[in-house]
Amino acid sequence: MQNVFRADFLESQQVFETFLSQASLFENLEKAAVSLIESIRNGGKIISCGNGGSMTDAMHFAEELSGKYQKERKALPAIAISDPSHITCVANDYGFEYVFSRFVEAVGSQEDTLLVISTSGKSANIINAVRSAQKLGMSTVALTGNKDAEVLKMVDVGITVPYSGYSDRIQEVHTTIIHALIHVIEQELL
Repeated sequence: MQNVFRADFLESQQVFETFLSQASLFENLEKAAVSLIESIRNGGKIISCGNGGSMTDAMHFAEELSGKYQKERKALPAIAISDPSHITCVANDYGFEYVFSRFVEAVGSQEDTLLVISTSGKSANIINAVRSAQKLGMSTVALTGNKDAEVLKMVDVGITVPYSGYSDRIQEVHTTIIHALIHVIEQELL
């Protein structure tokens, strides 16, 4: 068992080191943060979405902003597309590939930013959400784990975890990215 634990932690460390070595990483993180901050400053909101573990990341991101992260502050406008009644209604009536885009169409506005989280960057419902956001003039940010992800060609800012193994390592880095973005948002808006 100890060998498995050691191997997991060393692999995680290697994924983080590879992620941190990307030339444009910190520039892209700053661009993403500026987009998110400007949405809030301009009276907009942040809408986040993802599938499976990425949905829980999207929910975690939104609740840290609307609730509390590290500092006492006013609640910030962020929502994750995670309402089961919306998701099952749209999936039943239109198809699962529209569960996020229909929500964006319903509540999105030009001042908003859409944050999509997808380890593959190829999910149809993520692609459709970005298309809907673009039609509304929203800013778009993507967290992926695939440098060849289709969604990266579409969004204003893309942040990639360059790893081709299982999604768990990608999600570990996504969690750190989310916390770092929230930290910067809090610092800039306080």
